[in-house]
Amino acid sequence: METDVLVIGAGLAGCSAALAAAKSGLNVTVLTRENEFTESSSYYAQGGIIYKAVDDTLDVLLDDFQQTGAGLVNEKSVKQIYRDGPGLIEEILINDLNIPFNRTEKGELDLTYEAAHSKPRIIHVNDSTGKSIQEIFYEKLKTISNIEIFTDATCVDLITLSHHSLNPLHIYEPSTCLGAYVFFQKEDKVHPVLAKQTILATGGLGRIYLHTSNPGTSRGEGYAMAYRAGARIMNMEYVQFHPTTLFSTNDDRFLITESMRGEGAVLRNKSGEDFMKRYHKMGSLAPRDVVSRSIIQEMNDTGAQHVYLDITHRNSDWIKKRFPTIYEKCLDVKVDITVEGIPVVPAAHFECGGVATDFLANTTIMRLKAVGEVACTGLHGANRLASSSLLECLVFGTIAGRDCFEKIKRGKIIMPSVAKWKPEEEPVDSDLLYQDWLTIKHTMWNYVGIVRNRKKLERAFGILWRLKREIEPFYAHSKLNDDLIGLRNAAATSLLVLYAAKLNKVSRGCHYRAD
Repeated sequence: METDVLVIGAGLAGCSAALAAAKSGLNVTVLTRENEFTESSSYYAQGGIIYKAVDDTLDVLLDDFQQTGAGLVNEKSVKQIYRDGPGLIEEILINDLNIPFNRTEKGELDLTYEAAHSKPRIIHVNDSTGKSIQEIFYEKLKTISNIEIFTDATCVDLITLSHHSLNPLHIYEPSTCLGAYVFFQKEDKVHPVLAKQTILATGGLGRIYLHTSNPGTSRGEGYAMAYRAGARIMNMEYVQFHPTTLFSTNDDRFLITESMRGEGAVLRNKSGEDFMKRYHKMGSLAPRDVVSRSIIQEMNDTGAQHVYLDITHRNSDWIKKRFPTIYEKCLDVKVDITVEGIPVVPAAHFECGGVATDFLANTTIMRLKAVGEVACTGLHGANRLASSSLLECLVFGTIAGRDCFEKIKRGKIIMPSVAKWKPEEEPVDSDLLYQDWLTIKHTMWNYVGIVRNRKKLERAFGILWRLKREIEPFYAHSKLNDDLIGLRNAAATSLLVLYAAKLNKVSRGCHYRAD
């Protein structure tokens, strides 16, 4: 299979890139390992997307990003989204896709606060913004003739000239991506998909942790594939933990949007105290890293399994209308948020680092771009500002798709023959698979989690390094399936986070060293 642009991932970043590339006349292939195209972290983004406050300025927005990102935010990235964001929201989401953003009685976009924002600049569709965007975007992409969509398609590895070309002289060419080997689940076979430009939009890595707000798509696929291909990876130690996910006795963690605190909800301990006032001047609206650590400290001090998010002071009908998804979900676990606090705990949520890119989404490998959570432009620094992720996806996804046309139009394109995939037939031992996953999740949660120190990180290194050495031959000799591919990538990505955390001895933002 050959295509102009191969987009790996179907969240907002992938959709935006595909739309932009297709509009320029390129043939686009979009892959997702999920059975449902819309399944992605973008789909579960409740809060909203940064637009612009009535009296917003670049300096004010930049200060909010920099304060939240602990002084590590790349100012050029903020300038990019400030310049292009509002226009692309209007052009694509409002005018083209007709996303039904909430509006005031006067018909204006409803702007709300979220934690660490100094102004109300977030637009939203109740508490299911991502779901609305993804469903409508998918319907749009299906109508475009030069976009081909494959579900149940898991990428195994990126194809590069030096590793996979059958022409031995191509080792002297610059490091270049040619597409990817793709495992088509229903066909149960791997085929190479060659492309003139490849865009990684694979999302995050939350599933390498025991507790996460992320869906099953977030196994760290893109980081691992890019690393194996030789791309620069950076800032991986900055894993953001969302402070408010619905507490449950199992490993599932349902996200309780930041917007609820933006609308006045208060965090309380089991005694009913508004405890965040003791930890930060912004109280419950403090940045996520501060709130997550404060909740853990409060739980340790009081012996509680969770704290409470309380919005009962707001009108009952207003709560049901503003947060219908959360209201219904909480009712499922016998919690009525109009009359009682929501039991909440932190969970792994967002990787602030990733595959290093420039401002056209180019990685350090030619013909390979990265957009969305898998990429690192420096926008998030050491801690992500609320509701910035969807905007990042829209802006840099669109930029990447448009730049593919420019690259293909003027670039020298080598499309060689590549090695065929050699299948293995040894059955996968499901017990080994299950236990290896548990080892990764528990190790990352207990030793490379919200609060870290040297002893924890060294213990994690011993466990994960040995595990990766055992997983590689297990992977190499087993019959391929989606779970095995995911395990291999999760093992590699876990070590990327761990290496970065071990090397960085300075506490900053999400990376907190107790020592």
